[in-house]
Amino acid sequence: MSFFNSLGRSMSRTPRGPKRSPTPTSATFQPDMPPPPVPQSPVNSAPKPLYLCSPFVEAALVKGNFKTIVVLPKYVDIMEWVAVNVFDFYTNLNEFYGVISECCTQQSCPTMSAGPTLNYTWINQDRKSVHLAAPTYIDYVMTWIQNLLDDENVFPTKSGHDFPQSFPATVKHVYRQLLRVFAHIYHAHYPQILHLRSEPHFNSLFAHFLAFGREYELLDIKDVKGAANSPVGAGMLWEKWREMGILEG
Repeated sequence: MSFFNSLGRSMSRTPRGPKRSPTPTSATFQPDMPPPPVPQSPVNSAPKPLYLCSPFVEAALVKGNFKTIVVLPKYVDIMEWVAVNVFDFYTNLNEFYGVISECCTQQSCPTMSAGPTLNYTWINQDRKSVHLAAPTYIDYVMTWIQNLLDDENVFPTKSGHDFPQSFPATVKHVYRQLLRVFAHIYHAHYPQILHLRSEPHFNSLFAHFLAFGREYELLDIKDVKGAANSPVGAGMLWEKWREMGILEG
């Protein structure tokens, strides 16, 4: 029944008796009638992150499925293909972070946050997990990866030099740390990405990163999504972009 229909019915009713007190008393209920249940207050759910809201979640430079741009080209060595793409992901992400780094400070980002209840920790030289401010954590990550890229024994660039047997494990570790940088930027600095009108570029870079990581088994879904009690905020983009056909399952 609409609001106006209920209003008309109430106006045509016979006059009511004396007004009763709105506060229930013991005489209000029959002896064998239980009192009405107390309504529960609604749970205040957290607002949806901007990167999951339309039109930002659809913003992209590449239309269609990213599968087409991550497949191994003919006559290209898979190690070379992975190395080149990891270099490109690192370079592009480092440039994005450089642009918004002045907004990522010890005061604004005292932890390496990637969700409302998720803060990444760094393993120090004593093999202990320590909490670091986001700019310190990211500086450690980027410096470590740059040193690996400059190491001919890890990322060989000269003809006749083979990739080490540990290369797949090293690249997987690199990928996990790059994912954390992506996750922090989405969680803490997406408004700055929007202010720069760079959301199509950043979304496309992240979608490409996810598609490539899944194609070559460099990413574990548990790292992308996080735990049930501490989910990765940007990990929700994985599900959303799968529904949109941008990524494959």
